[in-house]
Amino acid sequence: MSRHRNVRGYNYDEDFEDDDVYGQSVEDDYCISPSTAAQFIYSRRDKPATFAEPLEEEYGYEGADDTADYFTSNHQLTEVDRARLNSCLDQMREVLAESVPEQTMVQAVLDSKFDVQKALDLVLSQGSKKNVKTKNENAVIVGNTTKGKTRDSQSARMESEIVPNITKMTVSGKKQSMGFEVPCVIAEENGHANTSQKGLLTEDASVASGTLEAVSKSTLSPQVGQVSEEQNMVPTPVKKSSKAKPQIDVKAELEKRQGGKQLLNLVVIGHVDAGKSTLMGHLLYLLGNVNKRTMHKYEQESKKAGKASFAYAWVLDETGEERERGVTMDVGMTKFETKTKIITLMDAPGHKDFIPNMITGAAQADVAILVVDASRGEFEAGFETGGQTREHGLLVRSLGVTQLAVAVNKMDQVDWQQERFQEITNKLSQFLKQAGFKESDVAYIPTSGLGGENLVTRGQSSDLTQWYKGNCLLEQIDSFKPPQRSVDKPFRLCVADVFKDQGSGFCVTGKIEAGYIQVGERLLAMPPNETCTAKGITLHDEPVDWAAAGDHVSLTLTGMDIIKINVGSVFCDPKEPIKVCTRFRARVLIFNTEVPITKGFPVLLHYQTVSEPATIRRLLSVLHKSTGEVTKKKPKFLTKGQNAEIELQTQRPVALELYKDFKELGRFMLRYSGSTIAAGVVTEIKE
Repeated sequence: MSRHRNVRGYNYDEDFEDDDVYGQSVEDDYCISPSTAAQFIYSRRDKPATFAEPLEEEYGYEGADDTADYFTSNHQLTEVDRARLNSCLDQMREVLAESVPEQTMVQAVLDSKFDVQKALDLVLSQGSKKNVKTKNENAVIVGNTTKGKTRDSQSARMESEIVPNITKMTVSGKKQSMGFEVPCVIAEENGHANTSQKGLLTEDASVASGTLEAVSKSTLSPQVGQVSEEQNMVPTPVKKSSKAKPQIDVKAELEKRQGGKQLLNLVVIGHVDAGKSTLMGHLLYLLGNVNKRTMHKYEQESKKAGKASFAYAWVLDETGEERERGVTMDVGMTKFETKTKIITLMDAPGHKDFIPNMITGAAQADVAILVVDASRGEFEAGFETGGQTREHGLLVRSLGVTQLAVAVNKMDQVDWQQERFQEITNKLSQFLKQAGFKESDVAYIPTSGLGGENLVTRGQSSDLTQWYKGNCLLEQIDSFKPPQRSVDKPFRLCVADVFKDQGSGFCVTGKIEAGYIQVGERLLAMPPNETCTAKGITLHDEPVDWAAAGDHVSLTLTGMDIIKINVGSVFCDPKEPIKVCTRFRARVLIFNTEVPITKGFPVLLHYQTVSEPATIRRLLSVLHKSTGEVTKKKPKFLTKGQNAEIELQTQRPVALELYKDFKELGRFMLRYSGSTIAAGVVTEIKE
């Protein structure tokens, strides 16, 4: 055995001392893939690199003799210079393809002393002065097609396939080229005078995204990549139209789209375990929105999990964790129809740990259903201090909801007693009046979520019918008055969620608070103050050409990095942007707070879908509750029930509007250590 190496005792680490990258050879300093290497290695399309070989033999361009003359007579080039020239020409062809004669490109490279960026600038500026007719007219170059004759045939074929598609993609008077906006529009919005692009002919080249990718990966400097990107946005052969979006009659279109039915956003709120998800799940099942097969599956699964009574709740509680814990954690959203309304239903969580999620749902709602548990002890637990019934009622009123249906749930557990129903409604009506609800805007309905009684049809139980003659829950929802939509105002959408799309770009979801949007429009995101293009709009899982205020939509966006967008960013009209600040003044109403509010008090600002740490920077004045007059200037602290004007400072910039201009975007809530301490409206934006 002595002649064999001692395998067990051998120290392998010595062989790989410097090899700390997996898959790296010992000799190499770095490792690159063959495809990356190919971009950096000069190859004359797999021919021997004979630098003296004239270009026309390989590429078959017209004007070959002139090119040869440039090499020899006009400029005495060394072999190194010829190599540099060939390399520059290759890079320029990636951008310009055959839209510019060889001779012009060679001259531009030599004039710019082998600087590709300058050469491209020269060629483009020349192109705007004189219309260059090339051998291959109306060529649409797609991806990295091969040179010479093959490219001619391919581009001719691709043109016939692509140009009609591009024409189809032009929506509502806005030109859109292969997912890019027309450059003259972009240039003007960015404040650049883009003369070179305006002068280019359509046959000069519509360079598609494949070429852009190839150029950006090449050895060009970042500036050259920028040039190619500008080229990428050359107009398609479409008739010119005005840049302004054609004015559609949104109100008429909305009525037409909804078949005369009005849109209503409804949020379901209430204390944890009041039966919100079960109530709405059963309602959806009775309306036929959930088929029998699916419902049977939920029943079997919930029995297996030992939660047979949760079957209807599983219609809206879809995640595994929600089903396992038996509580709603996020806002579930679905759609159903009544006789006169199209309802977007939001099922908000009741647990106090998920109040921020509940605020997000309530901020997007027009009307609400407050679900309370009629069982002995359960109603009291939810209504007294520490329960969520009071807090939810205050929150929805502060967020602009004025119409409320109170579903007194689980009435079957108290044998439909009229006395118990009266006891609950008396307590609630007193509280809701204090919260700011008008008695005429609140309705009380006895229901049973599990039994399905008095949900879609009026109750049949004799115990109920002998004393209750009012509406069932569905009739009450149908009788809600729809709010006025701000379709005439500039476009505003607050982002509720961001996710990557399957294709190019990414998606954002949210409710359109004001204005309307059409496919192909430019949008401004605040923050981060960047523009993008709306490539697609989805409403209730169906693609549409436009959407208006009140719609919960999903927008597919291109031209911006997904990393820059956060939940809470606001998309707006670039011509009328939303204001962004870190300091603003507001009028607030202080709720039940154990700690007096002083200068420097830390709070959590909840605004639309934003949750942002903030500080009360100044206490300006205490105001009279009804008249709004100043009763005390510069108070030292604020306590429960006071109406005051304060100045707030946020950690990061937030996009806000004044309450008098946009009610929906001027309301906010303040929370401290797990409870809501104030509601407010923005009166002045400082920065």
